[in-house]
Amino acid sequence: MRSFLPLLSLGAVAQALHFFIDGTSPKCFYEELPKDTLVVGHYTAEEWDDQRHSWQKHDGINIFISVDELFDNDHRVVSQRGGPGGKFTFTAADAGDHRICFTPTSTSGRSSWMSVSNPNGGIKLTLDMAIGESSAIESADKGKLQDLATRAKDLNNRLQDIRREQVFQREREAEFRDQSESTNARIVRWVLIQLVVLGVTCAWQLSHLRTFFIKQKLT
Repeated sequence: MRSFLPLLSLGAVAQALHFFIDGTSPKCFYEELPKDTLVVGHYTAEEWDDQRHSWQKHDGINIFISVDELFDNDHRVVSQRGGPGGKFTFTAADAGDHRICFTPTSTSGRSSWMSVSNPNGGIKLTLDMAIGESSAIESADKGKLQDLATRAKDLNNRLQDIRREQVFQREREAEFRDQSESTNARIVRWVLIQLVVLGVTCAWQLSHLRTFFIKQKLT
């Protein structure tokens, strides 16, 4: 029995769903795609955790993804093996039906089959697919790139502001150092002048006292 993911329009379409896969048998979907349509899919595979009582991802889950062109003798355009979460992408070379299949494997040791006694068996696969024209999806990617470029420009402007502030601080430090050195030089000169004046004063006083004592002795 076929499972279909119908196109809602010729523009970009986001389709999100989850389903359960029994055992290691592939789960396939059939999609009719126009020529040059870009398909980008993101998937997450989970297995029931008895301890947490919820569906959980773990490294033991592997998903094999294949995409075949039914109109071209089942020509395979995607053959990819990934972990519990990942991405796949392809572009329809020609218009026609495509078969998209997911085949899980797990090393957890749990029963991989769903039954009345094991209602949480198997793998829960969440699939989010963007199906649309290449230009529509590429424009979204360009928007993200432009946003990153804007952020990078803002970061560069902030770095320039930080550099200018650092240069300003260095200039202020150099100016303060020059002022300190000039002040210290003035202090040294003033001390030397005071010492010279003090020396001259002492010499004059000594000379005056010597003359005074000589006169006193003569009288």
